[in-house]
Amino acid sequence: MRRVAALLVAVAALAGCRTQSPAPSDTTIKSDVGVTSQACPAAVDPKKGCIYLGVLSDLTGPVAALGVTAAEGVKGFWKRVNANGGIAGKYEVDATSYVKDSKYDPQTHNQAYQEIKSKVLALGLTFGSPTTAAILPDMKSNNVIAVPGAFSSGFLFEDVMLETAANYCVESMNDVDYAKETWSAKSAMAVHWPGDYGDDSAFGVKFAAEKAGLTFTDVVTGQGQDKQAAAVAAIVAGKPDVVILAVGPTENAAIVGGAAAQGFKGRFIGLGPTWVAQLNASPAAPALAALYLQSGGLAPWNANSPGHQAMRETLGKPASINDGLTTGWASSYPLKAALEKAVANGDLTRAGFAAAAKSLTRVDFEDMLPPESGNYAGGPATAPKNTGISKPDKSAATGITLVKEMFTGPTAKAFTPTKPCYVK
Repeated sequence: MRRVAALLVAVAALAGCRTQSPAPSDTTIKSDVGVTSQACPAAVDPKKGCIYLGVLSDLTGPVAALGVTAAEGVKGFWKRVNANGGIAGKYEVDATSYVKDSKYDPQTHNQAYQEIKSKVLALGLTFGSPTTAAILPDMKSNNVIAVPGAFSSGFLFEDVMLETAANYCVESMNDVDYAKETWSAKSAMAVHWPGDYGDDSAFGVKFAAEKAGLTFTDVVTGQGQDKQAAAVAAIVAGKPDVVILAVGPTENAAIVGGAAAQGFKGRFIGLGPTWVAQLNASPAAPALAALYLQSGGLAPWNANSPGHQAMRETLGKPASINDGLTTGWASSYPLKAALEKAVANGDLTRAGFAAAAKSLTRVDFEDMLPPESGNYAGGPATAPKNTGISKPDKSAATGITLVKEMFTGPTAKAFTPTKPCYVK
């Protein structure tokens, strides 16, 4: 009897432990890394297994305003998935245990990735283009699929990337086409950070300007409010009809506000990462209201698709609302589709999951994007090209409201990517 009692105590102790055992919740489903038969730490249903996802984002660095909310969008998306039965009724998803602050620094990002890569199946978010570039070689070596919290055209050529929405290159093409159609623009200037984000945009502006018969000027600028004097001087001297900005919110305010103060009357269109709602309360707010529009590959927070509505219902009223939330949420749909396909295939190993992700031809984005935007099997030629245009709006939760619904301009429509735009 004493031996039986001791055995029961040992079994009870083991039952209370959570380990990273590779055993799946269904013995017909293969797995290796980041999948357990034990329930997730905050499980809705303790009878389901757990799939662990890593989140690498800027939580305290130069673009933390967007990095924090992107991570929250990812967390909210999987909370809803778990509440609705999880993945194929067999697994729930944990996107909270392995969240790391990469500070928008490639070295820090890589260090954080190395700390968690042996514990997660995939990355639910890798925020930023230069930071993600720092871990790409290792990801490819280890079949680590990731959702990028950025829209570099380079991700179109990486099988480990489940990119979502239009990239910065085609977004910039659409911006130029919009400027020509709406304002009869005859000249365009790209003002941008160096690197794949800014250079992606600059190529798109140049390509569209050439196709549309506009003159083109390229201006590279640095990070920080105090480093925009040269860019402002170039804008004021060049007098372009439209300036396409690929910078951050701080630089946006400094450039638009500084150019307006010196009498510039042209227009600005900023790519997605250039905006946060706080700009409507900044000293540059009058200039932004008069001269600035915002583009993006996803409709903003207050749009009316079923996916947007589900996002708002799930997240409620976050402490900070911007379209980092929208990016984190919408970008998670392909990962969910890939997980469901991998489970249906009976293979949740990293190799099996990578194969499932690469074979997707359609994804249900709940109308946040058209389903054909999830055609990863089709390669770069099938990548989404729709973008929308918004204006500053102090009454809107994210400070912007759509003025032109999602569209694809003639330049982007005819463009077939053969290599990353920033390489060109």
